[in-house]
Amino acid sequence: MKKTKAYRSEAAAAIHETATGLYEAGIIDKRTMREFDESCLTPIRDFTPGQIRALREREQVSQTVFAHHLNISKDSISQWERGEKRPAGPSLKLLSLIERKGLAFIA
Repeated sequence: MKKTKAYRSEAAAAIHETATGLYEAGIIDKRTMREFDESCLTPIRDFTPGQIRALREREQVSQTVFAHHLNISKDSISQWERGEKRPAGPSLKLLSLIERKGLAFIA
C-alpha cells in the first residue's frame, strides 16, 4: 500500500514529487529533502485539550460527530478534551487539516 501525503497545493505536490525523484537519484541531499518536506507538506503540530475542544466547537459539531469524521470513538475525543490522552499519528494529521481547511475538507 502506497502512502498518501497531504500537500498544501497541487503545485507543492508537483514540486515535492520532483524533489523526491532528485533525492532518490542522489542529486539532492537529505537536508535539502527535509526542507522540501517542510515547505510542501501540511504541517503537523500538537494540540492542547483546549485547542481540540475549540476546534470542535468552531466546527459546531458534537463529540460524536467529530469522532465519526476522525474515524475514532467518541470516548477518544472526550479523553483528548479532558487531557487524559493525546492524539497521535493520523489523528494529528487530520486535526491539522481541519484546523487549516475546516471539517468539510475531510468529510
